[in-house]
Amino acid sequence: MYKVFVNDKPLFLTNNISKETDFQLFLLESIDIKQLIVKIFQNKIQKAYLYHPDEKEIMKTLKTKIPVNKAGGGLVYNKKGEVLFIFRNGKWDLPKGGTEKGEDMEQTAMREVEEETGVNLLRVTHKLQKTYHVFKRNGVYKLKITHWFEMQTDFEGTPQGQLDEGIEKVAWFSPEEIPEALNNSYENIKLLFEQEKSIHPTKV
Repeated sequence: MYKVFVNDKPLFLTNNISKETDFQLFLLESIDIKQLIVKIFQNKIQKAYLYHPDEKEIMKTLKTKIPVNKAGGGLVYNKKGEVLFIFRNGKWDLPKGGTEKGEDMEQTAMREVEEETGVNLLRVTHKLQKTYHVFKRNGVYKLKITHWFEMQTDFEGTPQGQLDEGIEKVAWFSPEEIPEALNNSYENIKLLFEQEKSIHPTKV
């Protein structure tokens, strides 16, 4: 199953019909995906399942209807076991950004962490899941697919937010402080930390 967030509301692409009652169910053959996304954006639908026997087919169809933006991002730990967060648009987020020509996703993620926070001396320790999120820019809907990597750093300086990217603050949060930051974050970021718990039960 794929979990796509549209304006932080979940759209599940699934090959399994669930008996849940608070989700609206749509069939891929009989729905215009773009119209469905518009309705979720307009708050007419709060959460939805989109069904097809092959869930990869649903993702393929979604990618043909909406332009895709690829991005890379980092969930970065320092030597003390704290995690690097950025504060932008009124929410705590993790550093990430779009890929540049000739880069692989790992390079994109490391470059973006360094550009957005000033934190360097990075090394990738795990490839994490991809997250999917539909946003609207200049009247156009786009599907952002972010490839996430867990990283470690020996950086000991003071992080600096990239002002021209609207980053107001950069902070290291201890495992005890992370739940409070996630209360004011995005659903995709919460998903990543759920995965982190399964990789490192003692860390986060």
